[in-house]
Amino acid sequence: MSATTRMRRCRPVALATAALLIGLAAPALTATPAAATTTAYDSTYYKNAVGKTGTSLKSSLHTIISTQTKISYSAVWNALKATDQDPNNSGNVILLYSGVSRSKSLNGGDVGDWNREHTWAKSHGGFGEATGPGTDLHHLRPADVQVNSIRGNLDFDNGGSSVTNGGGSRVDSDSFEPRDADKGDVARMILYMAVRYDGGDGFADLEPNEKVSNGSTPYIGKLSVLKAWNELDPPSAFEERRNQVIYDTYQHNRNPFIDHPEWVEAIW
Repeated sequence: MSATTRMRRCRPVALATAALLIGLAAPALTATPAAATTTAYDSTYYKNAVGKTGTSLKSSLHTIISTQTKISYSAVWNALKATDQDPNNSGNVILLYSGVSRSKSLNGGDVGDWNREHTWAKSHGGFGEATGPGTDLHHLRPADVQVNSIRGNLDFDNGGSSVTNGGGSRVDSDSFEPRDADKGDVARMILYMAVRYDGGDGFADLEPNEKVSNGSTPYIGKLSVLKAWNELDPPSAFEERRNQVIYDTYQHNRNPFIDHPEWVEAIW
């Protein structure tokens, strides 16, 4: 069981309907702000961040989460088998975007395999597979090889055509929309990266913006959509467990937006 204790609002019952309404209302995306949470780490890990907002909060969180153990890209394979283990089948992992449960042994690059998806596309800032942003487990997830290829380095936005075997994910020429159950996960991973990598450690300063087609620049959009996804799809037990495994076993740092989803609005 996670060491985190929290008090938060209930998960929206009709997420798909809400997402559709947001799509119709774009670009004026709105959602009810996340309720304040309380975690077991507030008086220790987050003690220098609690109570702050804006750039002060972002700066404090950057300092906190930058203390981490870095792993190699090859070590990511086995790490993902632990972080993304199917809670109902210890021999499988749950794949991002599609939600499929697939054998841990099917990691690779062939059709039917799963590979290592950089949620913050590695070309957005040019960090590739470098130890640091290229190997940070807080944004690396197992994904079906073909679905991962369809996502490519696209920015995130609502709309598009259904992705084959994508679990409800959608794609168009300049953006990718994850299935409803992964929308908040994606938002919190992207915003973690924006706080963790600010240009001070030899890598690009990663930031969200309101554009798509960001190409090789160190930006990913759309921020307004990511904020809405954070509200519509609160942290699940799977996401919370994942955060805990990364903290306890691998990097020893946390994604603060899983512990405190309301901090997204407090910063952006």
